[in-house]
Amino acid sequence: LLAFADTRELQLLHFSLFLGIYLAALLGNGLIITAIACDHHLHTPMYFFLLSLSLLDLGSISTTVPKSMANSLWDTRAISYSGCAAQVFLVFFFFGGEYSLLTVMAYDRYVAICRPLHYATIMDSRACVRMAAAAWASGFLTAVLHTGNTFSIPLCQGNTVDQFFCELPQILKLSCSDSYLREVGLLVVTVCLEFGCFIFIVLSYMQIFTVVLRIPSEQGRHKAFSMCLPHLAVVFLFISTAFFAYLKPPSLSSPAMDLVVAVLYAVVPPTLNPLIYSMRNKELKDALRKV
Repeated sequence: LLAFADTRELQLLHFSLFLGIYLAALLGNGLIITAIACDHHLHTPMYFFLLSLSLLDLGSISTTVPKSMANSLWDTRAISYSGCAAQVFLVFFFFGGEYSLLTVMAYDRYVAICRPLHYATIMDSRACVRMAAAAWASGFLTAVLHTGNTFSIPLCQGNTVDQFFCELPQILKLSCSDSYLREVGLLVVTVCLEFGCFIFIVLSYMQIFTVVLRIPSEQGRHKAFSMCLPHLAVVFLFISTAFFAYLKPPSLSSPAMDLVVAVLYAVVPPTLNPLIYSMRNKELKDALRKV
């Protein structure tokens, strides 16, 4: 794997920095999970999906950061072949599931604001469980397809992955001749599906903002915006960084740039999501204070 630094002092600095970020992510997501599980006032569809998002965030950051920390601490760059395959699988599983869940959460906000009288009927407990299960299942299916396809390709360009975790585009650079084109085709199909989800989220929020701006009372508008803006911020942060990582032109690709972009989409969102969701949410802040 790519090392963040060569000198011992910088390796220990990287370890300390990633340890702080990892502990912050564990604490933030752990508190949200505990608060939602323990406070019966938060047993609603919106918070059920937020709990599921926090579980996915914990899984995604635990897939990439601890291995990088361990390598810096023990002054090594090694990862086993099976460990690399596991990282690819888990990255696609958690990030694929998270993107699907963000799409479901956009639909939940749309129903809550645009069809409030039907909300309890449409978003009952059974429907919520099915939607969350479908999001996790889509992540699992994506992970199985990409991991199986990638590791069936013969790799003959060395064994150095130019990233701090086993990232798919970097592994494809190690493949022989044109054997990687099948996986590139699968990636294109996945990106098209993800783009469809993105269009769905955009259309949902266009409808939401149209309804919110018609609300006569300022307090009602403020409450509606406080429900939607955190989710919109999380969606923008996740989608913009992930799309740039996988779709940027080769001319912009360099080890330093790839490293920064990978940190932005793999490390920053799971750490900031709890902060973004709790900042403007009085119910969640009250529950966190109780915890």
